Amino acid sequence: MRAFGTDKWLVIVLSLPTSNATVRTRVWRALKGLGCAVLRDGVYLLPAGRGLRQALRMYVEEVRQGGGSAFLLNVSSAAGEERAEFQGLFDRRAEYREVAEKIDAFKSGFASLDTVAGRRQLKALRRDLEAITAVDYFPDLTKEEVEDRLAEAETLFFASLSPGERRTVSGEIVPRERAAYLGRVWATRRHVWVDRLASAWLVRRFVDAEAHFVWLENPENCPPDAVGFDFDGAEFTHVGKHVTFEVLLAAFGLDKDPLLGRIAAVVHFLDAGGAAVAEAPGVEMVLSGLRRQCADDDALLARAMGVFDSMYAAGE
Repeated sequence: MRAFGTDKWLVIVLSLPTSNATVRTRVWRALKGLGCAVLRDGVYLLPAGRGLRQALRMYVEEVRQGGGSAFLLNVSSAAGEERAEFQGLFDRRAEYREVAEKIDAFKSGFASLDTVAGRRQLKALRRDLEAITAVDYFPDLTKEEVEDRLAEAETLFFASLSPGERRTVSGEIVPRERAAYLGRVWATRRHVWVDRLASAWLVRRFVDAEAHFVWLENPENCPPDAVGFDFDGAEFTHVGKHVTFEVLLAAFGLDKDPLLGRIAAVVHFLDAGGAAVAEAPGVEMVLSGLRRQCADDDALLARAMGVFDSMYAAGE
């Protein structure tokens, strides 16, 4: 979220109705949720902008209709000292530190967690962080530091679920010509899961319908003429914050397709964490069930192709 650089502020002055506890509680919680600074009892401050005026007007009307009094004032801070004092009322560093401590506690103890418990804790941490960033009107480097710390915790946790998991590499995603990948054998680690399944589906549906896949017990034994993906040293693997599916999308110029983008969001969340995606739990449940039913990775991919086909068709 961009930082506010404003000399203009909104002040809401309230006298909440004592006889209407419902309105009083709802408005108080709403102002807290907006991240208002308290100047004194009944007087709250926000920077002007980003739709905040409309939100406050709504609560002004609600208080008046509930039997209280409310006024919304426009205020300018003429002096730099006053502006700095106002901005200081929105300092979120202490809140970020609390989340950072929770992240560190998660990192030190996730080895004892199963997949479900680990995902639940990561989701809670992500929710806590997003709640702060939503009302961080003047963010500094603290925000980026805590976001990076959470991303690292997510990466470490998901890597722990798959021994031998590939490491992320840095650099640019190099564009590829589809014609150079026709009739090729593709190779990845065995016991495939979401990112590798989705990547294989993408290759077969959008790169080469006749692509053949081999599943490696040891990636070091990858055939020299095969196209490796999603392991250390593979031609296609994680780059920066992008999972292998997203790398393939960009490499083959498929990242402009919004339907593939929706699938990419699900794959990214299930493989690397990050912002929650509504469809992800359902996809994970279906793929988990198929994994238990299928005897090997060939059978699993054959069944998973239909899952990703359906996801793609659902967006059309």
